[in-house]
Parts: sequence; structure tokens; C-alpha cells
Amino acid sequence: MMESILIIEDNQDVSRMLSEFLSESGYQPEAAFSGTDGLIKLREKSYDLVLLDLMLPYKSGDQVLMELRGFSDIPVIVISAKDMVGTKIDLLKLGADDYITKPFDLGEVEARVLSNLRRQSSSKVKEQTLQYRDLVLSKDAKSVLLEGQDLELTAKEYAILQLLMEHPKKVYTKANLYETVWEDEYLGDDNAVKTHISNLRNKLKKASPLEQYIETVWGIGYRMYKE
Repeated sequence: MMESILIIEDNQDVSRMLSEFLSESGYQPEAAFSGTDGLIKLREKSYDLVLLDLMLPYKSGDQVLMELRGFSDIPVIVISAKDMVGTKIDLLKLGADDYITKPFDLGEVEARVLSNLRRQSSSKVKEQTLQYRDLVLSKDAKSVLLEGQDLELTAKEYAILQLLMEHPKKVYTKANLYETVWEDEYLGDDNAVKTHISNLRNKLKKASPLEQYIETVWGIGYRMYKE
């Protein structure tokens, strides 16, 4: 499966050049031409990596990075004409993973993209056990323990819980959940998602009556409960 890369760049020539190059290199690029549009796409879909310009309309790259880190740990490579040490340090502190200065060489872009994707992939391989407070999910054993109790979940309930726990700050829409878990096109009927979320919550509640683990973000979707 090709890794998907979101290019947030308002210069259409630069965006087109990056898209064509990444596509030829075996990736699946997608473009956003403003900070606002980029954040909307990142909330609606899961990507493997982001190429982020700093000088963007509506919301700057700094603002995009700050908001993104509130709900996702996706690798971010900043591409900017600003070549100041202080700027790079500030962006790394905000959560950027790498930095490329314009004008750039496409070979360097490819090398940094590959490096960051490998790092992320290696990290995911190591994370075979997910934990959120007293809730522990084992990917190898396909098991879920809550306060030491083994929960009996259906395959769909397990898949939903794993998705939410992998990115606990991310809000998943019903369409996100349906298309990822059911691997089918979402046509607006949310009964299947709502029913499975309700059943999953009931099982979690039965094992731990005083705690909440799945939060409804009204008008958007679901995420792990934010304390």
C-alpha cells in the first residue's frame, strides 16, 4: 500500500512539482493550498506524512503545526524559505520532525521523506501494546484488558478501539470509522458505527463503572476521553 503524503503549500507550481515527483517515487500525494484547508483534510483523513510550508494564507504553518499536534503525531517536514537556526529550533519545539530550506533539491526531499516514514514505521512495529490509563490493548494477542479484566469484544469493536487508542487525541468522524473499520464507502447511515460504539462503551463501563474512555465530540465524532 502506497504511503499518503499531504502537501500543504500555497504556491501551486511548487505543490505541483512536489506532487508529481512524489507520485513518480511511489507515494500517494494530496494537496492543500491553505493552512485552513490542510487542517480540515488532516481531521477528515489519515495520512502518513505532511510536507508543510510556513507562509500560508488564513493560517500560518506555525499555527497548523500547533493545532495538528493537539490531535495527531503524524510526521511533519517543514519546507520553508526561512533559513534561521532560531526558526528551526522553534519549529522543532512545536513538534516538527524535520526541516528543509527552500530552494530545495528533490533528492533531499525524497531522502527526508523516506527517513521519516521509516522512523515512523519502526516506531509502529515496536508499539504492539497500546495503553490508555488502565486500558491495555495487545495487537499480537488481539486482546483487551481493563483493570486486569479480559474484555470480550467483537472484531469490529476491537478494530474501533485500536484505531482510537493509536491516536487518542484525534477525533474520528463516523465516516472515518466506517470506511477504516468496515473497509467500505460511507453513505451516511451511521447506525452501524453508533451501535458498535454504544456496545463498546457498555463493555468498558461494566469493567470500570467509574471511568469514561470514549468521548463524543458533538457534531464531529469520537476520540479517547480527554481528561
